[in-house]
Amino acid sequence: MERNKAVAAVIIANGRFPRHPIPLSYIEEAEYIVCCDGAVNDFIAWGGMPDAIVGDCDSISEENKVRFAGILHPDSDQEINDLTKSVRFCVENGRNEIVIVGGTGKREDHTIGNISLLAEYEKVAKVVMVTDWGIFTPIHSSTEFKSYKGEQVSIFAIDPKALTTYNLLYPVHGRVLTNWWQGSLNESLGDLFRIEPTGRVIVFQVYR
Repeated sequence: MERNKAVAAVIIANGRFPRHPIPLSYIEEAEYIVCCDGAVNDFIAWGGMPDAIVGDCDSISEENKVRFAGILHPDSDQEINDLTKSVRFCVENGRNEIVIVGGTGKREDHTIGNISLLAEYEKVAKVVMVTDWGIFTPIHSSTEFKSYKGEQVSIFAIDPKALTTYNLLYPVHGRVLTNWWQGSLNESLGDLFRIEPTGRVIVFQVYR
């Protein structure tokens, strides 16, 4: 998924509303915008207009519940969070290419949970999470990434299975990463790098 490319759906999660021009450009160019219900207040205050609002409706203001009753899609399932409900809503409505913004920046437990969930979403959709600092991409098979020399790259292994990297400053060859810090703070050596995992992996690329 190329940066700054219009996609089938942008989900605005209930983290900190983005400030960086890259996540904001995804919002501005989106074909379809889904707000987790807690995010809609900030999005409207920013000047946005969602196409759908999804969640358990415990965070949206009473005023906006009435105003947006026609696009409100309540989901009371307490076993999953509002971000997962929004991804499920997109997939069920044929929108399988998804950019998530606002998934980080507030409570750290919510941030870690939202990042880890990318590995689940990747089973059903082409998805990335775009933050004010960079882009998280979940993968489970050999994947080549567009890059640039000196780009900061971190690799977070969800499964304790061997992976190999190519064209990164600190190479990993058939190694099992047993803690998230072990694959962090690497660096691209050129215009491309490749990761060959045998399990689920989340890759973070820092903006130039």
